[in-house]
Amino acid sequence: MKRWRLAAALALALAIAGPAAAQTAKVEAVQYPAWLERGGQTVPLAPGITLESHDRLRTGANARVLVRMGEGSTVKLGENARFEIQRIENRGIFRAALQVLSGAFRFTTEALAKRQHRDVTIKVTNITAGIRGTDVWGKSTDERDLVCLLEGKVSVRADGGPDVTLDKPRDFYQKPRGGEAAVARVDAKQVEIWSAETEIGSGAPAARVGGTWRVVASKFERRDPALALSRRLRARGYPAQVIDEGNGIFVVQVPGLAGEAEARALMAQLRGVPGVTIPSVGPVGGGAG
Repeated sequence: MKRWRLAAALALALAIAGPAAAQTAKVEAVQYPAWLERGGQTVPLAPGITLESHDRLRTGANARVLVRMGEGSTVKLGENARFEIQRIENRGIFRAALQVLSGAFRFTTEALAKRQHRDVTIKVTNITAGIRGTDVWGKSTDERDLVCLLEGKVSVRADGGPDVTLDKPRDFYQKPRGGEAAVARVDAKQVEIWSAETEIGSGAPAARVGGTWRVVASKFERRDPALALSRRLRARGYPAQVIDEGNGIFVVQVPGLAGEAEARALMAQLRGVPGVTIPSVGPVGGGAG
């Protein structure tokens, strides 16, 4: 049984790495905790993971995720979000069908990416938005689904309803649960509040591609308790690793933090997890303090 689980985990890790040439979508940053669901398995989400069709992302309380799409645009997710890549491919024209099952998101096409050919749709439970080159923010809650235009132009429609074009910044389209869809307008202050829901905070417990700091959760003189803690942290949405540092010491670490402030924020977040004792931070490959 243990061998089967190890083989399955290895196969999933190889699949997550993916071919660099695919250029579909890649996780660029994660404010923990967050998870990836693929092929019936759930693993912690981490920067550098290549995403593919049918992947689901899930974030925890006060978490954030930044995904870089293959044509250069970005998708940001807020806390307690559930997001699915229903279909994604990049064969001359970048095509993707995305679904926000719950929580907040932001889709932004950066200046250089606006020249790329794309066919992207985002479904926010009961609203479908057709994306070309634009910047939109949206959210799905128990009360309503909402898509707000920040820049450019977007076509939206509720299930069973007509297409509606939003072409004025800060116009939003909403569909209340059990109510009729309608267009309204929001002020700049509310846009700032909404945007903060999907932004990785300064000094937050976040890891990024190329991050060089780590949190050492605990050190053990035997491998088994180190593996047990690693599994516990991974189940909670932290990509923990067990490192044999020699001299009979096994370290449980979470690497890839963007900097010291981010590492210390994560260290504080891990305190109280059973098995985490005297956590410390430091550069990857260096000492921790």
